[in-house]
Formats: sequence, structure tokens, C-alpha cells
Amino acid sequence: MMSDFVPGLELSRAFYGEVVAPLVGAVPHSAALIGPGSEVLAFDTERSADHDWGPRVLVFVAGGDVAAVRAAVAAGLPERFGGYPTVFGYRGRSGPGVRVCELGAWLQEVLGFDPRGGVSVMDWLSVPWQSLAEVTGGEVFHDGLGELEAAREALSWYPRDVWRYVLACQWMRIAQEEPFPGRCGEVGDELGSAVVGAGLVREVMRLALLLRRRYPPYAKWLGSALARVPGSAELGEALAVAVGARSWREREAGLARAYSRVAAVQNRMGLAEPLDARVRGFHDRPFLVIGGERFAGALLAAVSDPQVAALPVVGCVDQLSDGVAVVRRPGVARAVTEAALRAA
Repeated sequence: MMSDFVPGLELSRAFYGEVVAPLVGAVPHSAALIGPGSEVLAFDTERSADHDWGPRVLVFVAGGDVAAVRAAVAAGLPERFGGYPTVFGYRGRSGPGVRVCELGAWLQEVLGFDPRGGVSVMDWLSVPWQSLAEVTGGEVFHDGLGELEAAREALSWYPRDVWRYVLACQWMRIAQEEPFPGRCGEVGDELGSAVVGAGLVREVMRLALLLRRRYPPYAKWLGSALARVPGSAELGEALAVAVGARSWREREAGLARAYSRVAAVQNRMGLAEPLDARVRGFHDRPFLVIGGERFAGALLAAVSDPQVAALPVVGCVDQLSDGVAVVRRPGVARAVTEAALRAA
């Protein structure tokens, strides 16, 4: 039996063209489906429609036009579109699927700054990957203001030296724990080895996405995002071995294969001096590691921006915390990042 589910991006595109655009009329505006929501990153399925889901459009207008456009939309919005209500619960509140606001105010709300005025190093480091993915993902249906696409382009990817820095910090997260699955297993703690190994799998997945210029999404969609990366099948297989392993040696073998693959990708990217991508022993202990600090050091040595070069090897907000109370609140995310960099 075939599903009649329509992906949210497709539904919202039609909603804008058939309903919202006529209601906005001649008022200069931009319209898009960006921001929070699985449909923005095309991860939505039929299951997604059971809550916080429906035809949605963000309409950006000049500050002086917000009230009038909101009134026009409220007066003309049909009860349903494509079989779905046009007023529904979303992010804890009930309201129309059309939100009308000023672009700068929305950017400040979701990012904590307006990228149209430039993006500082601290801006880059304090915005969570999920938020960057949400603002640069989705689709712009109309950019009559001529500013929305420019804002998205400014955030499309890290400047090259900031990219090197974030990658270096990600390698250091691996370096800090890569011998531990073996050490746990050696003393008979297979559960501890599995827990540490699963954490390292997550860090490798995030590293692989960052190397391929993709902002890692939050946990629910991390595997789905990696699977979309061309050439990621063998990496995924190695990581699956590590996660499914029943012994620390099997777990270590899966991680070792994965480490070598992401190391080879970095070498091909030309971001730093190429290094030996083979695993090796951990000093005189019988554990296989890639030596993540080697790849971090090579990346940092290639940084030419003095502001980035002066940063302690702490990382961006996602490398400091994955707490929802931090990463979904721009002001808190920035405060945490600034405090960590100062303390280091």
C-alpha cells in the first residue's frame, strides 16, 4: 500500500505559491521554509506529521509592513491545505503555519546575530551546527527583499581557517579517548568499552560530515546525514562494526578502519600537510589508535589568520556541550563558548 505522504518542503512550496503569495500581494517580501523542523533538512517522514508539522512558510517583510501583512494572511488563510490544517501546534504554541516578521529580528532570534553585517570568529564558534544547518538548508521560495539569500550565503560554510580550527578540535575529541575502548576491554569491562566506543563513533561521524562541508545535525539525524554523503558507505560499515561489536578487539578494529578513512579524506582535502593515515600502537600499550592529535596539529599549523591561530584548542559550542538548554538558546550558547575560550 503506497503512502500519500507529501514531504513538508514540497507541501510548503505549494502552499506559498497557491495561498500565501496571493495574500501578501504586491508587498515586497521574501519567503522560505528555513529554521527548525525536520522538513527543512528533508528528514521528515509520514511519522513527522503527527506533531508540529503542516504547511509552513516564513514571510519576511520590512518592519513597517509586518502588521498589515499579518492581518491580510490571517483574514485570507484557508482552514486546510493539502489535507492538513493551516493552524496547528508548533514548538509548543498553536498558530498559523505562516509567520510574518522582519528578517533581522528573526536572524537575531535563531542565531544571536545578523550575518548581513558580517560574521565574526566568535559568531562562527558560538552558533550550533544544527542552527547553521537550519538557516542554510530548506528552500527560499521568493527573495523579493534581495537579502535572504545573501544572509544564507554568508553562513554557507566556515571560512577556511575557522574550518581548520573546528576540525582540529574535533580530532582532539577523538585523541582524548581513542585508547580507552581497548583499556576498558583489557580489564574485562566490555560495557565500558562499548560506551566509550559508541562515543568515538559519534565523534568520527561528526568529523566526517565536517570534512565534507556539512554541518552535523543533532543526534536523531546524524546517521541519516552521514548516509547522504557520497562515498560514505565503507565508513558507515566500519562504524557499524564498532557499534555492534561484542568484544573490544572487534570494536577497536572497526574504529581503526574508520579512523583511517577519515584521515585519508583530510589528506585529500588539502587543508593541511598530508600525514600517514594508518593506525599505530598507543605508545607501548597494545591498543590501536590513529593519533588524532597529529591531525589536529597539522591543521592548526596551516592556520594563517592570527585571530584563529591565537585561539585555545577548545572548539565551538557543539564541542563544548550538547545540552538542549545550551544549543537551543543563542545567548546561552554564546556565553558558554566565550567562557570556555577565556578559561582556557
